Amino acid sequence: MLGDEADAEDATQETLLLAVRSLSRFDGRSSFGTWIYRIATNLCLDLLRKRQVRKEDSGITTDSEGGTYDLLDQVADQRPGASPERDLMRRELAANIAKALQKLTPRERMVFEMKHYQGLKLRTIGEILNTTEETAKNTLFRGTQKLRAALKSVKG
Repeated sequence: MLGDEADAEDATQETLLLAVRSLSRFDGRSSFGTWIYRIATNLCLDLLRKRQVRKEDSGITTDSEGGTYDLLDQVADQRPGASPERDLMRRELAANIAKALQKLTPRERMVFEMKHYQGLKLRTIGEILNTTEETAKNTLFRGTQKLRAALKSVKG
């Protein structure tokens, strides 16, 4: 969600610390896993907001191709029938998707990633974000529309 392994590790540690400190406030209305996920999600959203404010304040533009997508650039496709041309196309598509994801709001990106990369149900996403399933669905729809528009020029 944060697009940087070091930031993700820091967020994981911070999530665990916050959970331990807040354990007495866990009331059991949701599952323990959902409660922890909500802490992590809120922490990530805060970090993304702070990162956006710093980027706007500094006037520095950052590389939009971050996170797990960098790994694709370093590993060749070893599957049977793979070719250097196909590998290049795969890496270009991954870079275009990463760039398009950066155009989403932090909340839209988070909902999209939780749904499509982590396989969570919209009801669960709504619980994690402390909102309704319908709101999560609408956020996913808006994010998907933005991604489609950004990727329109990329043909498969």
